[in-house]
This record gives sequence, C-alpha cells and structure tokens, in this order.
Amino acid sequence: MKLLVHICCGPCAVYPLKKNLEGKMDIWGFFYNHNIHPYTEYQKRLQAVKILADKMNIRMIYRDEYNLEEFLKNTINNIDARCGYCYSSRLEATAKTAKENGFDYFSSSLLYSKYQNHDEIKRIGLNLAERYGVKFYYDDFRIGWKEGIKESKDMGLYRQQYCGCIFSEKERYLGKAHG
Repeated sequence: MKLLVHICCGPCAVYPLKKNLEGKMDIWGFFYNHNIHPYTEYQKRLQAVKILADKMNIRMIYRDEYNLEEFLKNTINNIDARCGYCYSSRLEATAKTAKENGFDYFSSSLLYSKYQNHDEIKRIGLNLAERYGVKFYYDDFRIGWKEGIKESKDMGLYRQQYCGCIFSEKERYLGKAHG
C-alpha cells in the first residue's frame, strides 16, 4: 500500500513518518504549504523537510509554491475561518497528487499537532477521499508529541514558533487578544 503524507514541517512529520515506516506501507512525503509567511520562514521549513527526508530516507514530491496572495484572497474576508481553508487547500492538493500518482492513501502531518483541529481535518480528509477516490488515512499522532519533539531536536531540524500563516505570526507576537 502506498501512502502520500502531506508534510507541513519537518518536526511535525518525524513521529507520523517513523510510526508508519515501521508498518507495511510505502510512505512518500508531499510538501505543499503556500500559506507560510514570510518567505524566509517558508524557505526554512522547506529546507527542514529536505533534511528530514534525507535523514529518514523518505521519497518526496515537492510542490514548491509560495503564494501569499492566494492565501490572503481566500482568508481575508473571514480570518477566523482561515485554518479550514489551510486544511482543505493543502489536503486537496495532497489527495489530487495521490490520485495522479497511484497512491492508495493520503494523510497529513497536521494530525501530529495538538494545536490543530483534528475533527475538521478528518472531516475534510474523508470528503476529499470520496471526491478523489483515494482513501484518507487518519491516525491521532498526538500521542507521540513529546517523542517527535525530542527526535526533531536530535536531528537538528529547524523548529518554528508559530503555525505558519501571517495571522498566526501576528498572534505569536501580539497574542490572540489583538487578532
């Protein structure tokens, strides 16, 4: 079985990839994160994923697109719902790429983060699975939160301090009360 895993960043991918590599699936990574801001942050995360892929011997598909304008166009009128757009746009790109490349399943390292809305990610993933005819692999990888942090530090991966978008960067510095 072939599984395509959307990778939001290196540190969040360590535990899900390690856990699934020990199983029976042929795991590939997919980097597509058009939402990350600023561009220097995007580059740091992309480089960390390349290092991770090399260290863990993960085959990768890169959709290297920094598209701040598209992200803003789709979120500016409802900033509070921006995460749903982020989940759906990246998961849809993953499902479509999985379909085009003969994968049996698709998933995301977003399922590792205790800061993400798992119910929404799962709902979107299942809907996209039906639309694209590729199964969505759901697992609650949060159980490996501490292990993933330790291993990403041991690998020397760049560890970001906010989710990724311009709005989460603002919240990092000013807090949610100013959002």
